[in-house]
Amino acid sequence: MASKLFNAPNVKIGIVAVSRDCFPESLSVDRRKALVKAYTEKYGSDEIYECPICIVESEIHMRKALADIRENGCNALCVYLGNFGPEIAETMLAKEFGGPVMFCAAAEESQNNLVGGRGDAYCGMLNCSYNLKLRGIKAYIPEYPVGTADACADMIKDFVPVARALDALSKLKIISFGPRPLNFMACNAPIGPLFNLGVEIEENSELDLFEAYNKHAGDSRIPAKVKEMEAELGGGNNKPTILPKLAQYELTLLDWIEAHKGSREYVAVAGKCWPAFQTQFGFVPCYVNSRLTGMGIPVSCEVDIYGALSEYIGYCISEDTVTLLDINNSVPADMYEESIKGVFNYKHTDTFMGFHCGNTCSSKLSACSMKNQMIMARSLPEEVTNGTLEGDIVPGDITFFRLQSTSDAKLRAYVAQGEVLPVATRSFGSIGVFAISEMGRFYRYYLIQKNFPHHGAVAFGHYGKAMYNLFTYLGIPSEDIGYNHPAGERYPEENPFN
Repeated sequence: MASKLFNAPNVKIGIVAVSRDCFPESLSVDRRKALVKAYTEKYGSDEIYECPICIVESEIHMRKALADIRENGCNALCVYLGNFGPEIAETMLAKEFGGPVMFCAAAEESQNNLVGGRGDAYCGMLNCSYNLKLRGIKAYIPEYPVGTADACADMIKDFVPVARALDALSKLKIISFGPRPLNFMACNAPIGPLFNLGVEIEENSELDLFEAYNKHAGDSRIPAKVKEMEAELGGGNNKPTILPKLAQYELTLLDWIEAHKGSREYVAVAGKCWPAFQTQFGFVPCYVNSRLTGMGIPVSCEVDIYGALSEYIGYCISEDTVTLLDINNSVPADMYEESIKGVFNYKHTDTFMGFHCGNTCSSKLSACSMKNQMIMARSLPEEVTNGTLEGDIVPGDITFFRLQSTSDAKLRAYVAQGEVLPVATRSFGSIGVFAISEMGRFYRYYLIQKNFPHHGAVAFGHYGKAMYNLFTYLGIPSEDIGYNHPAGERYPEENPFN
């Protein structure tokens, strides 16, 4: 089924078969039909459109195909080499389409049909890739891009989440409120690379937000919003008197988003929660952040613009709620000995705790309760620090990742797959015991070595393949896409005598 996300696009991939004029056109036509049939039988028809025009070595036919897929609402393109393919027309098609594009090619079907039925698309992919480079075109090329109809159907399915994220980024606005808090230089990164990705940014003062919040006092929608919150919290509704203020704040953000989308279709938010937020608003925004993220509008903490961007990417790829956490603290030795060692196949240094004050959606917590922000309450009156959603994060597979700009405006990223262990944290906030194989080395020789900040985005499931393919498509060099190297695979800066 096609994606039905609230704040991200549905994907419709136009499948265009191409043909070299010295090969039988019927090869490409028949192979295209077989590919569409295979995809439809495995995955349904919602995400694909079969372009009926078979392009030969002609710019005119390329334009006809381009018009057809646009008229039929395609926001992604699969150029399918049913035979050798016209290297000029097929790459011009990708360039003029301008959106997410992939290339794959047909394998030969049988040893009994290698005269009139041989298509040589294996060869054609080489010339295709050469022409893509000549024209400066970014394209997704699968790991092994030549296959049967069934195999190519799987390749297209792998492209779907990548295409969704690429299309979404070109239509995304990140709305931020306030400069980064004091001592959070790690969240302060150049915004220039955002524009290179196609992302728009709207930076506001938290004073603008405070004014908008005050104008929502007495909003007639507040009681209904409070009832929503009460139903979500259930028995964890420990701070009922703060809910009207939180409801007022949620309505403020939702109205701001609607009024400030401008020409963009999708939105993420980089918000602020301290140091003056609590004393002026009278609460902390963590619970509201968790609710918007659960709606499909990721909200990062501490005005972390690249954190919000990373969360949004995770939302597009996973089609699920995400969260943003601090790579926060080590797992105590006694907890490891008692609950992890011998039960799970992880070393102590493979584990850590991911934490944030209370921004994780209730659907991703084993149980939740509304509390005050304990860290802030150490220096402020407790009554202005209410509004966090606390609970242990649900056990299961996760992908920990981040896209980040360096201080000199170059994009870097990392992605690592692991899991949240079913181990009680015995702590506070939105928190979980995370395990990623060889995390200790990854932490030292990539996260620290490459100067990543403390915030990491979390997608609930294993999405490393799609994330890596997306980062590659965005033009990030392979040496700047980090992953947790397995034991025996050395990081460039790692001491070989360890």
